[in-house]
Amino acid sequence: MITIREGSQRGHFNHGWLDTYHTFSFGEYMDRDHIQFRALRVMNEDRIAPKTGFPNHPHQDMEILTYPLSGRLTHQDSMGHRQEVSHGQVQYMSAGTGVFHSEANESDQEVHLYQIWILPDLSGHPPQYGQRDFPVLRQPGQWIPIATPDGAQDSIRIHQDASLLAAVVPSGGTLTWRFAPGRYGWLQVARGRVSLNGQLLEAGDGAALTHEPDMELNAPTEAEVLLFDLG
Repeated sequence: MITIREGSQRGHFNHGWLDTYHTFSFGEYMDRDHIQFRALRVMNEDRIAPKTGFPNHPHQDMEILTYPLSGRLTHQDSMGHRQEVSHGQVQYMSAGTGVFHSEANESDQEVHLYQIWILPDLSGHPPQYGQRDFPVLRQPGQWIPIATPDGAQDSIRIHQDASLLAAVVPSGGTLTWRFAPGRYGWLQVARGRVSLNGQLLEAGDGAALTHEPDMELNAPTEAEVLLFDLG
């Protein structure tokens, strides 16, 4: 079964410095029909204005991934890290027992990104930070493992039975995925359009895949997608 979550139906707030869409309940946005999907808790599409950002604030017991689409974001945290992340890179923070951090757009251009939260397998992990290069645009037509439970293929290791893969599907291209028995999927279209098992999805749309063993994507135009394989 495929359940589509249209991008236009997401929670939307424009705070001036931050234009944000929430796939699941988050902050001021509460939708009891869309709290989370399996361990996937937050899927926020953010546009951050130049010279603004998220001031220092705390997190605890959450696996947090930042997937930029354009622009450059500067991360700083209470563990002593200060690093810049841009498209083709992914930032990871395991909040664990607690961490403070800020995210700033120090440039003159808007930052466009997806912020993703995954519930951890256990509470109380030591806080961690990491960043990896994943040049997905240079490897179109294949799945690139971004985050996995075991760090396979040089992916980011996270504390959950969940994997995040990213891909650029070239115009006219096809990409497939087979879920192991008992697995669930969430597909998020970051840009472009795709046909998911015959159903058209636009940028911003998401889809939950339940008891759907095979997934086929066809792209009428070049598209960038995020796939979550979930226990």
